[in-house]
Amino acid sequence: MSSRRDWLLQQMGITQYKLRRPRALQGEIAITLPAETRLLIVADIPPTTGDPLVGDVLRALAITPQQVVSVTPDQLAMLPEDRSCASWRLGTEALVTQQGPQLSTPPLEALYFDAEAKRALWRQICEYDVDFFTHSA
Repeated sequence: MSSRRDWLLQQMGITQYKLRRPRALQGEIAITLPAETRLLIVADIPPTTGDPLVGDVLRALAITPQQVVSVTPDQLAMLPEDRSCASWRLGTEALVTQQGPQLSTPPLEALYFDAEAKRALWRQICEYDVDFFTHSA
């Protein structure tokens, strides 16, 4: 039915617009990033900043728990795109549109027991050391 409607509108020269964030019209509220946010954690089940491994990574990056926002891949579409902050994708390939360094690792449960994945995370952190360690606090 809709394909016929689309075809008819196209034949009449009527441009159709597609909503970028249709869930916003369904009652979902856009998520804002506080000004102090330096790290965005994206995971299917976002970890707490009190998790020991997450805490170790935050200390290594010189980031406090107050400077971290955790979201799911679905919530990612609700974030403003004009903000720049680092992101850490934990076990997801979700597209992060925010500018800044992007770290990617397996899910936290796998990261705990995978020494090679931890080394790969450290290499990523070292690759973006200028972004993480020259932040004006």
